[in-house]
Amino acid sequence: MDSASVFLLILSVMAAYVSAAKKHEDVLDTSSDITEQIEKANAHSKTALVHGDIIPSPAKNAVPCTARGCKWRKYGRYVYVPVSFSRSYSRNEMNTIIRGLLTFHSTTCIRFVWRRWWHSSYIYFFSGSGCWSYLGRQSRGQRISLKKNGCLHNGIIQHEVLHALGFHHEQVRSDRDEHVRILFENILQGREGNFKKVETNNLGTPYDLTSVMQYYKYAFSKNGKPTILAKSDPDLNFGYSDAMTQNDIDRVNRLYQCCE
Repeated sequence: MDSASVFLLILSVMAAYVSAAKKHEDVLDTSSDITEQIEKANAHSKTALVHGDIIPSPAKNAVPCTARGCKWRKYGRYVYVPVSFSRSYSRNEMNTIIRGLLTFHSTTCIRFVWRRWWHSSYIYFFSGSGCWSYLGRQSRGQRISLKKNGCLHNGIIQHEVLHALGFHHEQVRSDRDEHVRILFENILQGREGNFKKVETNNLGTPYDLTSVMQYYKYAFSKNGKPTILAKSDPDLNFGYSDAMTQNDIDRVNRLYQCCE
């Protein structure tokens, strides 16, 4: 892949949508937590999901998968991730997704480019049965579902893209028990697996209750009581970020060695 020509592709084609995208507000009500919105959007999904919004894939579980081939490839200074979009999206809807993708350009070395025929690995955005993604790069084209009515919000776009880059939810990371309590007695029957702790490489970053990857306090509750409590303050509400925090950004940059 010629990095110069790909970067020109970003500038000449993808960035052409920026000015138009900025004219339109996100089409999702932001009055509630984005992870709550993801849960609601996926409530009736017939797609098999683990951890609430992740498509299971063999031998690829959380950040350790990035050591076994699910990182996106880096060429020179940048990590190029080819993308394509379903034709079912309107121009405004596609602009909302592109605007979310461009936030990675301004803070990390991730660069989203238009998919071409020679790209064997790429992301295909479509309006599916909810908001969900695979974990890390797959060996073929992979889908990210961003349902038109429920998922087209900057924080949700970033959340699902971070999954595709290899990142798991905050509340399942390997050191979570030092920071939060999981109240299994309040979790919906059959959803306990969404809280299963995972072996993660935390990349030297602290646990972040404000992360865009942190589920909210009442996630998958069966009785309206909390399922996650912060050990530092059991009365604390969290999981309401609508954009990546500095910790989220730092993790991307460390995983993909963006400073090198």
